Amino acid sequence: MAEAKHKTRLEDLAKLAGVSVATVSRALSDSPAVNRLTKRRIWSIARENNYFLNSDEPVSMSGANATIAIVIPPPHGREGRFSDPFYLEMISDVGEAARDMGCDLLLSHLTPKNQHDLSSLMHNIRADGVIFLGQSYLHERFNHLMKSHKNFIVWGAELPGQTYCSVGSNNQQGGARATSHLARLGRRRIVYMGDNAEAPEMKQRYQGYLRALDEAGLPFDPALVAPCHFEMESAEAAVANLRTKGVGFDGIFAASDIIALGAIKGMNRSGIRVPEDVSVVGYDNIQLASYSYPMLTTISQELARAGRLMVSKLLGAFDNAEILSERLSTELVIRESCGG
Repeated sequence: MAEAKHKTRLEDLAKLAGVSVATVSRALSDSPAVNRLTKRRIWSIARENNYFLNSDEPVSMSGANATIAIVIPPPHGREGRFSDPFYLEMISDVGEAARDMGCDLLLSHLTPKNQHDLSSLMHNIRADGVIFLGQSYLHERFNHLMKSHKNFIVWGAELPGQTYCSVGSNNQQGGARATSHLARLGRRRIVYMGDNAEAPEMKQRYQGYLRALDEAGLPFDPALVAPCHFEMESAEAAVANLRTKGVGFDGIFAASDIIALGAIKGMNRSGIRVPEDVSVVGYDNIQLASYSYPMLTTISQELARAGRLMVSKLLGAFDNAEILSERLSTELVIRESCGG
């Protein structure tokens, strides 16, 4: 009679892994009491030795180097939907970086609004780490979260007293570059269009706008600040509001490309020619900007590089490496909407 094939036991896995049987049992049940690296090693040994009893392997213990979740907090002024062109491009760039580094990617529909939401999300999400696309009003809450969880990265601004890692463009530099370009074209009545009431990145772009006006010797006129949300319809309404108030303008710096495209649409409806009457600069350099009519002059944020940085920094956080916030340089992409 042939000898029965040896069946791998928990004791065998424990010996191979150099840990206790209890640790193996906890790891295979995806217990938070076992650290990520040990769990991943034990699951790998179990796979190699055909230990599986069922197919319910946790997502975070797949053969990938790590599993990363993307979470979009409820933003100020921007509709936090995956269909938003900006988020689509950010998700794509993070996804490409994750694939290149051997990581799986999850998209979460959770929208944390307070400290409890953030802590619960980090404790329960089936991923090794989280990339938050945007700070929203959660800056101080992210600082607090760092006391118990370090495996997250935020796309956003760098703010005073910040203890967590964020990656983002130099928003003040970008805002100044956009406004300075309009001033060099001879535009003297330059509108700032966006929502800078709460969103940290928008505040910094607005500060860049103010700095560039001062450097160009142009007086600041509060009538030229046109608040609007990150929606084309809101930007159209802002243009109509400026017209109703009789505010004259010959340039627009929009805090996002979507706002800029909405403003152009609103001006077309009013018989204002772009760029002959009004020059327009956006921010983000989404793909849609190069297909609009006229093609949109805008500020590029190096989103592909940002995706690679966020994934690599998050992988470093898993291994307790010190990770630092990073600002990416901005670039003015000149197209047709400025006329020069």
